[in-house]
Amino acid sequence: MYLCSEFGEKVMTKLSVNINKVATLRNARGGNLPDVERFAVDCELFGAQGITVHPRPDERHIRKEDVYQLKSMVTTELNVEGNPTEEFLALVTDIRPTQVTLVPDDPGQLTSNHGWDTRRHLEFLKGVVNQLHASRIRVSIFVDPDPVMVEYALRTGTDRVELYTGPYAEIYDENPQKALAMYRPAAEKAHELGLGMNAGHDLNLRNLKAFKEAFPWVAEVSIGHAIICDALYLGIQETIQEYLELLR
Repeated sequence: MYLCSEFGEKVMTKLSVNINKVATLRNARGGNLPDVERFAVDCELFGAQGITVHPRPDERHIRKEDVYQLKSMVTTELNVEGNPTEEFLALVTDIRPTQVTLVPDDPGQLTSNHGWDTRRHLEFLKGVVNQLHASRIRVSIFVDPDPVMVEYALRTGTDRVELYTGPYAEIYDENPQKALAMYRPAAEKAHELGLGMNAGHDLNLRNLKAFKEAFPWVAEVSIGHAIICDALYLGIQETIQEYLELLR
């Protein structure tokens, strides 16, 4: 299904592969196996329409040097996620990825588990969005599935929101309709406001198709952990093809 993006061109829902877990495996032994940058290039070769990384201050997976290397190698879209600290903003305004996704992570947080309170942090986020737009970077703000948070995200000037889909994945297997109903108000609010919508966190081969069918205007899904887990059994090429087929 083809849809109009916030810039007016026709696009399909894109699959951006988050390669943090590949970096985690590399860092566990030192050296450069697996090769994170080569893995990203191969994901593109196998059909991924974007690469996502989330460099954290402790560099426990993706390192700053990886982000610089990926900028020079990724030929689709590079999406860099992170908490907009001074150090993070210096990094992304230097390399200018296609998209920056603002995530309210604490430094030691294991994984992202909540979105921004865009009402409370409105003025701060406005400043960050303006700074990134000055560097011609598309901005997405990570939010919980709350239409109020979507409305206030729009006021920041952001191009997109990314709906945090952790709660969706938690209850989907037991009650798919309830899981989708939780997200409908926020997803429809984003669509109504003309705000681009991404989605990410714990989407997988079981729950992705239903989400896409319920909200066909989703511009991009960012998936990492599930893709790497599936690739242990299917191989990364076959895994990417399976996800792309669901998005078609």
